[in-house]
Amino acid sequence: MEKNKKNVEKSFYIKKSLYLCKLIKCVKMDRKVDTRIQFSGLKPGTYEFSYELDGEFFKGFENAELSDGRVDFEVKLERKERLMMFDFRFKGEVETVCDRCLGPLTVEVEGEETLCVKFGEDSRSEDENVVFLPESAYEIDLGQNMYEYVVVAMPMVHYHPTGEDGKPMCDPEMLKYIGTEEESQEKPADVADPRWEALKALKDENK
Repeated sequence: MEKNKKNVEKSFYIKKSLYLCKLIKCVKMDRKVDTRIQFSGLKPGTYEFSYELDGEFFKGFENAELSDGRVDFEVKLERKERLMMFDFRFKGEVETVCDRCLGPLTVEVEGEETLCVKFGEDSRSEDENVVFLPESAYEIDLGQNMYEYVVVAMPMVHYHPTGEDGKPMCDPEMLKYIGTEEESQEKPADVADPRWEALKALKDENK
């Protein structure tokens, strides 16, 4: 029983990881929020940028389960001759779906990330926080990175909270369906059908 439970949990997290990968790869670049930074004219030094990512930004990634929200990003850029360091700090809320009832759910996200940008033709790096740009590059678009940071900051499992009555604040109709399904799955296989039990009792009386 415990082994089966662990297998189910393992399978769930594998599917969840694949789901997150799918979220990250669903990219469409027609966003209205301009997350590009033109660094070609910036002298070495420290620069700060602020971004408010709203529903228009998230809708640009064409994902029905993460299509709205508001997340504020504070980005600090340390510009050097051959290197750029970006420090991200973000906090906000995104709209997704409840894993229990599939109803709309607001999830809080918050985090800090660092991105190192180097220049050169060698684009190979084992560090996911390091990216390479060609020598001819003059700007960088941080939108994809911001989106990935928000996705990763979301909890692996998200449910509606529990109300004062101790019951989840999910869609009541869906809860009824879920409850029926769980009861049918938890019912022991050797439990006799009450109709057959009544027939058996009737036969016993006629003996």
